Amino acid sequence: MITKRPLFYWVFNRYRLLQLLLLLLIMVSVFFRVFPLEMQKRIVNIAIRLKDQHLLFLYCGLYIGAVVLSGLLKYAANVLQKHLGQRILVEIRTELYTHILRLPLPFFRRTPPGTVITAMSAELNAVGHFIGGALAVPITSALTLLTFAGYMIWLDPRLGLISLVIYPLELIAIPMLQRRYNRLNTRRIDATRAMSNTVSEAISGIHEIQGNAAYGVESEKAGRFVRQLFSLMNRMFVLRFGIKFVNNLFQNFGPFLLFLVGGYLAIHGAFSLGALVAFLSAYEKVYDPWKELIEYYQDLQDARVRYRRVMEQFDVEPEFDMAPEGREPYRLTGRIEVKDLGYTVSGQIHLLDNISLSLGAGEHLALVGFSGSGKSTLAMLLGQLYRHRRGQIRVDGRDLDQMTKADISRNIGFVAQHPFIFDGTIRENLLYGCESLGRVGGEDLRPMPDRAKLMEIVRAVGFSDDVIRFGLNMSVSGQKNGALLDALFRMRSVVRRKLGAGHAHLVEFYDVNRFLRHISICKNIIFGDIRDPAYDLENLPRNRTFTDFLAHAELDRPLMRLGKNLARETVHLLRDLRDDAFFFEGSPIPAEEFDAYAEIVGRMETEGPDRLGPEDNALLLLLALRFVPARHKMLSVSGEIQDLIVRARHRFIEEIGQADMAKCRQVAAQFMRGETPDFSPASGEGNFSLYCPMEYLPSRTLLENIVFGTPRTDEMADTGELRELVIRHLAEEGLLDEVTDAGLDFQVGSKGDRLSGGQRQKIAIARALLKETPVLILDEATSGLDNASQARIQKYTETRLRGKVTVVAVIHRLDMAPGYDKIMVLRAGQIAESGTYTQLMEKKGIFYELVQGNG
Repeated sequence: MITKRPLFYWVFNRYRLLQLLLLLLIMVSVFFRVFPLEMQKRIVNIAIRLKDQHLLFLYCGLYIGAVVLSGLLKYAANVLQKHLGQRILVEIRTELYTHILRLPLPFFRRTPPGTVITAMSAELNAVGHFIGGALAVPITSALTLLTFAGYMIWLDPRLGLISLVIYPLELIAIPMLQRRYNRLNTRRIDATRAMSNTVSEAISGIHEIQGNAAYGVESEKAGRFVRQLFSLMNRMFVLRFGIKFVNNLFQNFGPFLLFLVGGYLAIHGAFSLGALVAFLSAYEKVYDPWKELIEYYQDLQDARVRYRRVMEQFDVEPEFDMAPEGREPYRLTGRIEVKDLGYTVSGQIHLLDNISLSLGAGEHLALVGFSGSGKSTLAMLLGQLYRHRRGQIRVDGRDLDQMTKADISRNIGFVAQHPFIFDGTIRENLLYGCESLGRVGGEDLRPMPDRAKLMEIVRAVGFSDDVIRFGLNMSVSGQKNGALLDALFRMRSVVRRKLGAGHAHLVEFYDVNRFLRHISICKNIIFGDIRDPAYDLENLPRNRTFTDFLAHAELDRPLMRLGKNLARETVHLLRDLRDDAFFFEGSPIPAEEFDAYAEIVGRMETEGPDRLGPEDNALLLLLALRFVPARHKMLSVSGEIQDLIVRARHRFIEEIGQADMAKCRQVAAQFMRGETPDFSPASGEGNFSLYCPMEYLPSRTLLENIVFGTPRTDEMADTGELRELVIRHLAEEGLLDEVTDAGLDFQVGSKGDRLSGGQRQKIAIARALLKETPVLILDEATSGLDNASQARIQKYTETRLRGKVTVVAVIHRLDMAPGYDKIMVLRAGQIAESGTYTQLMEKKGIFYELVQGNG
């Protein structure tokens, strides 16, 4: 188990060839670090004394060459050292994360997420920085130190020994300070984890904090750890810099002794000047490996503390093996037998006691009872999410505790009351169980579910309407969904033909020859999408090509007047309402830009509208381009300006968009008459996508692409009416599966926060059904659904799963109980009564009272 491995296990057992290469690089660099010292001595004692210019150039060349080579080797060694450390760190993190995921559920009940996150990220970083040079650095530093020390003793034994006598004193003082530093560092790690847990808890419960205005309470909780960390860090800095001070103090004694003794010997002719220069240089060089050894010692202690704390935190044995050895995972039929089952937590708290039951393959069992009766605990024991200590659970005669997780994954599906939905698409979450099954389940598994199977299960759990709505509201990539685009143009013709003029109040169709009130002035002019940042709305006022185009089209002055009027009217209307976000929903000026436009309006009133600077004019033009006539109703666009915009649109399409305007007009006329046009693109191969019936509109939603227009209102009821009309017509033509398939790529957000609780439950149920396991356990799996959805899922389990899949369901609605073969009533962790629905009702016991009370 990874948590039992010491820190140096990773050093001695990983990437030995790379470590040997690193050691060789540093050993070669040692020679080139000592060689310049000898050159210094020869330059002074030979070249300069003999006044030999040739020798001077030779020795200087050798000196600088050795310095450059030494630096290059040091650079290569540092890069290789960090690379090696990060590769080992990847292995540590990967193995530790796999180990953590296998730990028992009770471990996660008592371990906050912040602790796991901090341990996996920040605390292991120091280990990675250290471990790359864990062998090479001390060996080469010690070798370098001994080499320089030997060179100094070779120059003068007495002076060499005197200058080195201070190092043993440091070996006594520095470890004493380091041990105190380690103790504080351990406390700092614990305090950091505790603060991380507190912050993580606050973020998870932010709705409670804001609902109860408990800002002060939570600030005080975090503040205690902040103050504790402040105190610990200050004390650690005192010790850390104390270690540096002691080290520097001892190092400065060396030159003092050298100047005193060496100078005395040089004055009396017992020591040459060149030797003294070389000796001083050698002593300075000794400090570098010594400093590296001291830093290595500190890094070693820090890495040991961090590594030990991380491994101690997760030093728990996984309860079950991952995969079987020497066999394929079992294929079970779903026959369940439970005998004298008991489950105890925290010493003497009995959650279940003396539970016995028997289920044949394909039978359905409902678990009912009072709150806290042990229903969910029993369900989790049957799903091997908890390990029981008393009694037996056997599936097809095999002990559940002896099965591996691969056996469980293949044979048991589990849906929790509060399922977790992972960040990603709906499709990825639906196939999550099948994907994991494929990784652990052996070679003879079924292939991943195809689109038809996905659609079937999505409809079975009542999730298809939601998925279709997601699909219609999404912008779909044309490059990634070629098959969808093939169907899209057929959808567009069908919907346009069936909607016709009778539903013109719901949608404003894109018409290249008409001014459109439900899109912005910018989109009215460009009438398409340009994949060029210069033509993004925010950049257009500073796009010289675009502003010159407006001038040539005689639109610059009308749009500037429109921008000034919009700014004046909006500022006057909202000046006293700037703190209310509601009133900005129908405003062309966002709340965050209101002050800037208010200042412009003030300058217009005091200095005149014609004396504004370039930045003010750019903002006013942006405001005019942002204006949507149907939404921003404080002003209207005159017919004259509308005609100018339509004429400018035609010029823009041809001159800047480089599109075939004649072809677009022809196809648009066919489309508006309800005919099926030739869907060959009019925009060519450039960056411009034209709003023309033969074009896909990448910036618009799928609904807007299908109706080839913009809904005329933002009201949910009216938009819903349009959506329902489109869905009905697509269903009649057999095109609805393409929209559903697009909706499966909807991004659900972190923890599925873009979904409702009921939608998350539907995904979880569908995920379990797609695995097609012989046993299905439902722990109040439909508690967040409406009555119709619950009835639909209940009918599916009764008609499609009975006799094929063994179902154990914790139910929260007793009117669903008649659909189960057996019912077990739990009370205080024990079986109060069990039997069929008819038997229990005739008995008129606890279940009868629950039903009557519920009714």
